[in-house]
Amino acid sequence: MKRLPIGRLWSWAIFIAGFLYFFLPLLATFEFSLRAKPFGAAYGNAMKDPRFLGSLGYSFAIGLLTIVISLAIIVPTAYWVRLKFPRIRPIVEFITLMPFVIPPVVLVFGLIRIYSQKPIQLTASDLGTNALLVGAYVVLSFPYMYRAVDTGLAAMDVRSLTEAAQSMGAGWLRILLTVIFPNLRVALLSGAFLTLAIVVGEYTIASFLARPAFGPYLSNVGQNKAYEPAALSLISFALTWAAMGLIAFAGRGAQTRVQVAGAR
Repeated sequence: MKRLPIGRLWSWAIFIAGFLYFFLPLLATFEFSLRAKPFGAAYGNAMKDPRFLGSLGYSFAIGLLTIVISLAIIVPTAYWVRLKFPRIRPIVEFITLMPFVIPPVVLVFGLIRIYSQKPIQLTASDLGTNALLVGAYVVLSFPYMYRAVDTGLAAMDVRSLTEAAQSMGAGWLRILLTVIFPNLRVALLSGAFLTLAIVVGEYTIASFLARPAFGPYLSNVGQNKAYEPAALSLISFALTWAAMGLIAFAGRGAQTRVQVAGAR
């Protein structure tokens, strides 16, 4: 009988340990959520609550706005830095890492302090507060979105692609839209869904801005009920996995060679 190499045994051992570490708590949470009587009542009660769909829909809408604005900022910046100013790349990386250093509670108190008074009094209306929430989430998304985009740009020859597109008469905007964005599809989806997962589960900023988001709703349910928070946690986890599956499906047909025919 052929024996498996030691390295392969260690790989399987690490995989099994990681699988148990991540999924045993989920199984325990699932088992706890089923203790509600009658069977499955926790999931039924969670789905019947109108605040559930309202808060989840609100968070998804804010998340989509955050993704669009973040991509509009990060992609041109990362592309321009790689193409024209590679020496300032460490500075840009440092700036995008700042949300890891500044706690969300400090960020939200700073935003409230600045934008609760004239001349830009955003907290005086729901629309302004929503805009403030999106702005805060855009800042939180920078570390994830920039690294995803930068990794995607590193996998392609940006300079050759740009020169080829320019030789066909394409301008900078058209190069971004028809050459760079299509070939960053998988990287953009990865950053987008990481951002969406952060927005859906975020609590601190949405709570201090008094927004009807999913994070504060989940916390509020946890203070009043026993089994429904476990069910809601598993539902949000399932939505995250569905997003990851969408990434895999969308990136399955990604091309390894860049085509610049769209720049003609």
